[in-house]
Amino acid sequence: MNSQPWGTRPADPLPPTREPIVKVPPAALVLAISMPVLFWLQLRLPDMGLKWAFYPADLTSTLGWPGILTAMLLHGSWTHAILNAVTALCFAPPVARMLPGRRGAGVFVLFYTGCGIMASLGYGLLHQGSSDPMVGASGAVSGLLGAAIRLMGRPSWAGPKPLDDRRALTMVGVLFAINAVVGLIGYAPGTEGARIAWEAHAVGMAVGYLAIGPLFRWSRRWGPRFG
Repeated sequence: MNSQPWGTRPADPLPPTREPIVKVPPAALVLAISMPVLFWLQLRLPDMGLKWAFYPADLTSTLGWPGILTAMLLHGSWTHAILNAVTALCFAPPVARMLPGRRGAGVFVLFYTGCGIMASLGYGLLHQGSSDPMVGASGAVSGLLGAAIRLMGRPSWAGPKPLDDRRALTMVGVLFAINAVVGLIGYAPGTEGARIAWEAHAVGMAVGYLAIGPLFRWSRRWGPRFG
């Protein structure tokens, strides 16, 4: 006969798993927080950091160095920095979860940086000879967005969706169109009259979309070394 009193429940066979307070992977959270922090530091530079901006004209002399790397550490306004931080907070987690552990966090940073460099390079090639500075992490963040499109809705062990997945391609197409329209209109929050480098956004998104597949296969091959 069951002696369990009415109104009570049997003891759980296993203790409940403690859920983390913040479910965003540390690498993604640090990345998002770094953007407003770096802009706060940028405001204290004598030239607002323009020395470290990316100038397409430098591609022929220095291959764009160092701006092709450092431009993604700069922003044009608080709104610009915060919008990129929020976007990174939304789309960086799927990529960061695919690359767990300390070594994985390092690879995550390299992936993000690579998307940013390729975005700046693509923009520079389309605007060769221009001496207008370009700043912002939008190209690198767009790389995370492109990667996240293929990772969202998939378990971490399954990897990204196929390159020709219809829904993923439709989403990329819609985002490309919106990005182009915003760029041609020339208005977006935080730009304060500056030209929108929508080409860098498009290149970054394409790089992230394409590169996340090989990165996943590499990470699974060397998975035991992560952690």
